[in-house]
Amino acid sequence: MKVGILALQGAVQPHEEKLKKLGITPIQVRYPEQLSDLAGIILPGGESTTMIHLLKLNKLWFPLKEFVQTKPTWGICAGSILLAKTVTHPFQESLEALDITIERNAYGRQNESFIDNLSETSDWKKFFKTDKAIEGVFIRAPRIKQLASNVKIIFKHKEEAVMVQKDKCLASTFHPELTDSTCIHEYFLSLCN
Repeated sequence: MKVGILALQGAVQPHEEKLKKLGITPIQVRYPEQLSDLAGIILPGGESTTMIHLLKLNKLWFPLKEFVQTKPTWGICAGSILLAKTVTHPFQESLEALDITIERNAYGRQNESFIDNLSETSDWKKFFKTDKAIEGVFIRAPRIKQLASNVKIIFKHKEEAVMVQKDKCLASTFHPELTDSTCIHEYFLSLCN
């Protein structure tokens, strides 16, 4: 199985390491033709406005917009901003794959970044039979301000949604690739199978 990682900018290498650890061949995606054989794609953390600029420069914007409508996709931090239907603070365009409203840099500046345990939904416990807490690494993180009724919450932090899913599309405002655990990557791969 081949899983892509959008590799125009941002935290690509940590996701590659996680996928390789799980026996998956990661494909760095920079051009439209690289989407063709993928089981799914990860849109990593980074800077969403820079990613949008580079997506358009590489003629990847519209092919990716089409890809994320039908194939398993996981947006992390800036990637979750790319997937949101509505982006605020300030407004910017997006791939509009998930019916959520997301506020950029809502937790503050770089020096206000933090790590904390997350609370999960019962669906997560069905998938991973573990009592071990999942850590969330929040770095200049966005906040999910609203979500449609067909978007389910997978993880919360202090009663706020921080990871959501609709069908095979995931968005997380924290960075699972920066922890020791591979369980969220395993969950995404289960959607790609």
